[in-house]
Amino acid sequence: MEKPTADSRQPTAPAEGRLVVLSGPSGVGKSTIVRKLLQRTGDRVRLSVSATTRPPRPGEADGREYHFLTHDEFALRRAAGEFLECVEVFGRGHWYGTLLAEVTPRLAAGQWVLLEIDVDGAARALAAYPAAISVFITAAAAPDQALGVLRQRLQARGTEDAASIARRLEVAKHELDRADQYQHIVVNEGLDDAVDEVYRILTDAGLPTGRI
Repeated sequence: MEKPTADSRQPTAPAEGRLVVLSGPSGVGKSTIVRKLLQRTGDRVRLSVSATTRPPRPGEADGREYHFLTHDEFALRRAAGEFLECVEVFGRGHWYGTLLAEVTPRLAAGQWVLLEIDVDGAARALAAYPAAISVFITAAAAPDQALGVLRQRLQARGTEDAASIARRLEVAKHELDRADQYQHIVVNEGLDDAVDEVYRILTDAGLPTGRI
């Protein structure tokens, strides 16, 4: 009696997806770059929605901008090991983090997942996924020039007082000092050019063409 043979028409498991880690100091244009990049990639790249303990701002919706959690909920999920990374940001007592549920199932399904996170969170994510693609967005090639540009942009917003801007610039200096830990550094001197460069980095790394 012949042994049964495998059906060659059976679907194969999807290839493992890729993790993309993108960071940069406040005021550098990360969110706008990410938004325009996702418009270009369509469903080829999925944005991981971070969790936070800060309250929603006007117009924000739970599960869209962030997963808004109470401090107790965040602490319980942290203790249960549900975060890929989490960190207290800006010293204000608010926590931010990446839930594993936003990342692991999508990568297993062959999707590319984008994390827009700070340098401390990025270090933890890259330790867990060393094959991830890492991109740092800066405002100028030289760190001191970048700080000057960021100061001008933050002041031009007109949404924060001098103390808040000083605090953000202090964090920005810490982040700029760690830019060389990333595989790619993109200078955002022109928005469209910056988006083009990040997109090229992803396609060079094997981002599938067309929609999946």
